[in-house]
Amino acid sequence: MSRSFLDASIPDLVEKLTVDEKISLLGAPNWWNTSAIDRLEIPAIRMSDGPNGVRGSSHFVSTPAQCLPCATSLASTFDIDLVHSVGSFLAEEAKMKSSVILLAPTCNIQRSPLAGRAFESFSEDPHLSGTLAGAYVNGLQSKGVAATIKHFVGNDQEHERTAADSVISDRALREVYLYPFMLAQKHAHPWAFMTSYGRIGGVHCSENPMLIQNILRKEWKFDGIVMSDWFGTYGVDESLNAGLDLEMPGPPRWRTSLLIHHCLACQKLLLPTVDERVANLLSFIQKMARKNPEVVYGDGFEGTRDSAQARVFCRKVAADGMVLLKNEKNLLPLTSPKIKKLAVIGPNARGRVISGGGSAALKASYIITPWEGILRNAPPGIEIKYELGCYAHKYLPTLEENLVTQSGEPGWLCTFYNHDAEGHPSREMGDFVLHDTRIKLNDFLPPGLTTTWTIKLRGLLTMDKTATYELGLTVAGRGKLWVDKKLTIDNWTKQTPGDFFYGQGTIEEKATVDLVAGKAVEVLVEYTNTPPDSSNGRIHCGNAQPALMRGVRLGGCEKIESEHAIAEAVNLASSCDAVVFIGGLTPEWESEGFDRPTLDMPGEQDELIRQLGKANPNTVAVLQTGSAVTMPWVGDVSGILQAWYSGNEVGNAIADILFGKVNPSACLPLTFPVRLEDIPAYPNLHSDDGKIYYKEGIYVGYKHYQAKKIEPLFGFGSGLSYTKFSYGRFSITPVTSHDELFGITITLTISNIGSVSGSKVVQAYVEFPDVGVTIPSLQLKGFAKARDIPPGGWQEVTITLDKYAISFWDSERGIWNASAGKYRVFLGYQGDRLIPGGEFELRKSFYWGGV
Repeated sequence: MSRSFLDASIPDLVEKLTVDEKISLLGAPNWWNTSAIDRLEIPAIRMSDGPNGVRGSSHFVSTPAQCLPCATSLASTFDIDLVHSVGSFLAEEAKMKSSVILLAPTCNIQRSPLAGRAFESFSEDPHLSGTLAGAYVNGLQSKGVAATIKHFVGNDQEHERTAADSVISDRALREVYLYPFMLAQKHAHPWAFMTSYGRIGGVHCSENPMLIQNILRKEWKFDGIVMSDWFGTYGVDESLNAGLDLEMPGPPRWRTSLLIHHCLACQKLLLPTVDERVANLLSFIQKMARKNPEVVYGDGFEGTRDSAQARVFCRKVAADGMVLLKNEKNLLPLTSPKIKKLAVIGPNARGRVISGGGSAALKASYIITPWEGILRNAPPGIEIKYELGCYAHKYLPTLEENLVTQSGEPGWLCTFYNHDAEGHPSREMGDFVLHDTRIKLNDFLPPGLTTTWTIKLRGLLTMDKTATYELGLTVAGRGKLWVDKKLTIDNWTKQTPGDFFYGQGTIEEKATVDLVAGKAVEVLVEYTNTPPDSSNGRIHCGNAQPALMRGVRLGGCEKIESEHAIAEAVNLASSCDAVVFIGGLTPEWESEGFDRPTLDMPGEQDELIRQLGKANPNTVAVLQTGSAVTMPWVGDVSGILQAWYSGNEVGNAIADILFGKVNPSACLPLTFPVRLEDIPAYPNLHSDDGKIYYKEGIYVGYKHYQAKKIEPLFGFGSGLSYTKFSYGRFSITPVTSHDELFGITITLTISNIGSVSGSKVVQAYVEFPDVGVTIPSLQLKGFAKARDIPPGGWQEVTITLDKYAISFWDSERGIWNASAGKYRVFLGYQGDRLIPGGEFELRKSFYWGGV
């Protein structure tokens, strides 16, 4: 294809396009690309899911990729420079996948830790969220890859996410939920926005002119493209008139030639509006092609980027995000000569838990499990033993590591079949060797398939222990499992609705089989995309639309007796000098498509930890979760390390903290409640008759705990270190800038008074004067990080506060209000003793709009 498009006039191109060509540009041909117009040499450009990696353009045969820590982990660093570097790193990952658009970052508020996608969002605090989102966007776009900041706005839970109306006050909408998007627009100017699934003010966000036209384009001066979330477009003229440029994915359901021509004919839609949307899209495509000609005009190859340098970077990012929450008697790091025997226990110790589920999940290029990381990095002379203790999975663990094809190749063979006139498998249409037992068929099918079709998945399964195993088959469609030609699971004839595949599939049907160590058995899964017979009932579609998703999942593990497994683990713990428990959640518990049912950790983990702590006082709990969980055993253990979902390098990073190679410096970006009832949004956590009531208003996160005087389990901003710091000289200096209406600079000296080098996050909270409306008593308005201060050393940090730090949304005037008066600054973190840091005075009130 010629590159003349790079220099083409966009108005001229719009004029040359036929109406049908314009219509094709406003939708997509498939899941991941924009439409090309070969006649006018307009190229297609590719996009890929983030936010903690770049999956590439296929769920079915995924190209392995680097998996970085989740957003809550990144936010825990409070490190703008590091998050910028993550964005830059991911830009190179995107180009390796021939993509120039990353569907990230997620900038929604962690209103509740139960939200299925909480791990994708940075924080409960809008200032922290927006500042780090801006850094992420700047990093991506500095390398020419477009950020698609999402989900605009109010996608703060998964329950009925495509239908529910988020009932939010004007102040809360502005000061909490729009605020991080506004900050990102101010500091980074994302090139694309993605709309949320749900409604604001009773109108779907993708059809909401108040959000897209008035706030985003006119008020904030956004000049990029707005796209829908996948299947988040709900009509033709409404979304186009509201300013939605691109319906995703393709082929489109709404922006078809028939429907748009009909809307044009009856003047529900005018051609100038279509031309405006097309011009936006072409300008964006041209920008991306100019910045990345080698990608846009390349061969479309998707590769895996791996290097020693990349591994070091990802290991550092993972360790820098881990939060030390408890460390009694300085048990950590585990470097005492008294620790000669270490027990490693828990369901995630040997698990490959690197990310939450849903669109954030990807096929990792490699995974260092916690067990592997501990073995590799433990000090010499420590004997390390392992026990499982209990399970924590929702679905049985996947089995790709235990499968080979008949020819001995890792994985299993997937064969597609067309159906004959009677709906039976007939002609083979292609073979693929897959290295995953989670098969997603939503974005790829071989050409030439009949409307209904079948796949057969064959492999040889070998386990390393003689035992009774439980196997499980979950489908969105219909499926059966045979083991050595014996029908073992029937999830075909009769089905029970479940939440598999965004609520479109079944529960996991299970069966037990006896397997001998080292002896292979033949497994065969037959799956069809045809729905169950109507006499058996239609599978409930939950949060999504009918027939959008197709897939099958095979899992399995040894069947254990819970009491016996716990007893074995406790017995090992009592014989060791220290215990490391590694558990938490998995991508089956925290995922797009559904919310968590409880704050508690699944399975018998709480009881196991309690017993481990009683058996051995030197017990450390390492938690892999994307958000908060309850900890009824908090008083029974000496150490707690919040490890989040930390990507490929999770095992090495955990070991780096446990053994002191890295001194932890991260802080919680959200409040950990003691109980469910303490969550600010409680009990309004789900859709109620099609509405989600945000009755907590502006009192989200730590602001609620302050106002209600509720003691959290661990406060926002808290985090321990292996050294100690003290605050020194403090000053506040006015800043003069022709661009800003107000500005001050806070300068502070941080001293390391401990024995090891360390980094320290400084958080600045502002207390407003009486301005005549309710204001949370303290709000995070700035932060900085002093890095790698040696023992006895000091470092000066600077925090700048601008008009955002002194403003609230004036609902009566519909504008931001900065009221005259004396404002006080406090340093520290929520739940701790905040240190007064001085005050400043705004002598004259002012109002402002835009960004």
